[in-house]
Amino acid sequence: MDRREIAALLAYIGRLDPRTIRTDQGEARDQLAQWHELLGDVPMATPLGWDACVAARQHIRVSPYQILPADVARPWESYRRDRLARHSDPTPSADPDDQAAWTAELVGTRRAVAAGTAQPAQARAITSGRDRIDPRLEARLRQIGSCIPPAARAALAPYRPARAAREAAVAQGLPDALSVKCEWCLAQPGEPCRRRRIGPDDGVRTTAPRATPHPGRVALAAAQQTQQSEQVQQPALA
Repeated sequence: MDRREIAALLAYIGRLDPRTIRTDQGEARDQLAQWHELLGDVPMATPLGWDACVAARQHIRVSPYQILPADVARPWESYRRDRLARHSDPTPSADPDDQAAWTAELVGTRRAVAAGTAQPAQARAITSGRDRIDPRLEARLRQIGSCIPPAARAALAPYRPARAAREAAVAQGLPDALSVKCEWCLAQPGEPCRRRRIGPDDGVRTTAPRATPHPGRVALAAAQQTQQSEQVQQPALA
């Protein structure tokens, strides 16, 4: 805000709270200089929701204390932080090899968003539980069968043996043992079974994940799969 806008803001505040009015010319001049020094980088209003008069009116409405420049500056800083938190840097249109132009465009976009002259750029989700998947992504998933390429999945197998064993069982048409709770080690659905490490005093010292599920969990998953198959077939026979 320039000095003229600061004077207009003080006049507006004075109408709402006469305590801020300075009748002495010297005091009024000092008040104007103080507010301009502290709020010189705060805009009077932006096209996208910020208004210093609204911030001042809100403070006067809810606080019994006389308004200070900080009571306008704090809402402005919160407004800036909120907008930047919702902003995801879009890919600049500048040549990526021109580092200076690339950086300048990124910085310029962020400043415009923070200043309230441009809308935050939201990162578009690839998939959503309620929105339809992008047709191109859907076609790609049908082509490769998974969001993880087969080569990457094979490379990761040694580092996640329980997941690899689960995928291999499902691929062979066997029941997914990790879809049910293990009655032996109490592993929850989706979690690998754990083996117990017994100490010299026959007490359980710790547990470690197993690469394969306990046999009882496999049998429980098979029984559940059979039951589900029978439930599906019964309406068809009827």
